[in-house]
Amino acid sequence: MNNTYASLVEQTFNFPQEGFNLKDEYLQYNDVNLKALIDKHGTPLKVTYLPKIGMQINKAKKMFANAFKKHKYEGEYHYCYCTKSSHFSFIVEEALKHNCHLETSYAYDIDIVNSLYKKRKINKDIHIVCNGFKQKNYTSRISKLINDGFKNVIPVLDNKEELNMYKRSIRINEPFKLGIRIAAEEEPTFPFYTSRLGLKAKDILEFYVDEIEGNEDKFQLKML
Repeated sequence: MNNTYASLVEQTFNFPQEGFNLKDEYLQYNDVNLKALIDKHGTPLKVTYLPKIGMQINKAKKMFANAFKKHKYEGEYHYCYCTKSSHFSFIVEEALKHNCHLETSYAYDIDIVNSLYKKRKINKDIHIVCNGFKQKNYTSRISKLINDGFKNVIPVLDNKEELNMYKRSIRINEPFKLGIRIAAEEEPTFPFYTSRLGLKAKDILEFYVDEIEGNEDKFQLKML
């Protein structure tokens, strides 16, 4: 069995990748001389090519637009940048330049949202999808966002008890939005599996009827 790093890269990535090329036997990325950067800054070195962010966002938007047109789908597509992919301000702010929205995963992501608002990088109409397992410090921050007037915050319920936290802490005069995460329910055949996250599919209809239906004046299901 070949366990070299080179074999791992070959199994994980398809080459050639868009943007990479060789010049004088040295690797370049979008015409950026990586060897020159290494000579100047040393290694290990992480390089962020900001134009690629907008290229990928617009690529995704185009793919969905084409699919919507092909299948005559009349809904809307909102690209949400997942803050856990990178919390660096220069990356998040670059993504926001391309008319995207946000997805959070942790309590401190809400602090990033507030910082972006103070810097006038976003307004209170932005869509914010709040995913992840949520302890009190996370749900309380989500509730505060909603109470502070962010109109399109969608906490995605990861378990049945989570809704009660919002019912106790959200105080607005209109219904707030909800999502529900459906558990993958795959077999735990490897060390990290995600079936423990979310509601089981067979339980969702009962949960909706018992907890959400009839309470649409307080909260409304917007996402599965």
